[in-house]
Amino acid sequence: MRVYVPATIAMLRRLDEDGELVAVDNTAFALTPALREYYRTGDNDELEYAAMLEAARASLRLIAAELAQDVPAMSRRAVISADVDGATLRPDLDYAVVRLAGPVPLKVVAAVHVDTPEAETAVRAASAVIDAADLGDPDAEFTLGEAEDHELSWYAPQELPFLLELL
Repeated sequence: MRVYVPATIAMLRRLDEDGELVAVDNTAFALTPALREYYRTGDNDELEYAAMLEAARASLRLIAAELAQDVPAMSRRAVISADVDGATLRPDLDYAVVRLAGPVPLKVVAAVHVDTPEAETAVRAASAVIDAADLGDPDAEFTLGEAEDHELSWYAPQELPFLLELL
């Protein structure tokens, strides 16, 4: 199953160093039957993209957590696309949520998606208001939209060390 794992730059560094990534609470996103039913229209590519955007939104929460713990966080969303076995559906959490069976080894990573430098200001602002946006605050939703207007860049797994070196 193709999954989209929300991450931070610090988590990408651990993936590069350790050769595997342990997702927070083993949570990832995927094109699930519930997601397909929710959208009712759209081809697989469009629905996979929707799952990836959910992971990118979850990345904002991870950035916010790092900042709250005074961890030096780079304000760029990151999502790891990987092909894994053993992921289980979690419709109790949301339409696209899955639980991973364990760590994601670098060898199953299909791509890494990361914000460009131009997104950093918007991402930092969105990470500060993500909870308020989920609760319907219109100003927070606007701030979140500013971050989500930035497309994530795509990198092949073998480019990860070079990407991290350039950050």
